[in-house]
Amino acid sequence: MAYIKLPEFEEMDPQIQEKARPILEKTGKLGEIFKLLAIRKDIYEATDTMVQSYLLKETELPYSIKESIALLISKENSCKMCVDVHKGIAKMLGMQEEEIEEVLKGVDAMNVDEKTKALLNFCIRASKKDNYKITKEDIERLKDMGWSESQILEAVAITGYFNYINTLSNVFGLSEG
Repeated sequence: MAYIKLPEFEEMDPQIQEKARPILEKTGKLGEIFKLLAIRKDIYEATDTMVQSYLLKETELPYSIKESIALLISKENSCKMCVDVHKGIAKMLGMQEEEIEEVLKGVDAMNVDEKTKALLNFCIRASKKDNYKITKEDIERLKDMGWSESQILEAVAITGYFNYINTLSNVFGLSEG
């Protein structure tokens, strides 16, 4: 149960209702994070733009890496709701159950190449409070492994998004029972 009153569908802005209607028709419910964001149309729209632009759209990073970042950062931030939601999204986007379980055991348990492990470990480091200690050399190491500056930027943007959404979920007690 969330720590604040979350709006029901009927209480939401009509434009947010339009976004909610297909979700309701498909799943029969709206998640608590959707309801929380619906409290403020401007915050909802800004968040939705991020989700649509680089999480759901095909981009330079494959869905498996984007969802691995989602799962790793959400686990790192102890956001159970986000981990649970992204287990389902990862399956929907083509990840196998075994792959998802590997991710949740940590980067070292994953059956991926060293290049991918380096990027994922970099994202975990970027999610921390001491991310200001990341240096140009750290980024150069990723580039030397074959990651483009644009791919690194996308990975860090996704990392930042999950720090943001995990904070909202954790602070407002979403899915706390």
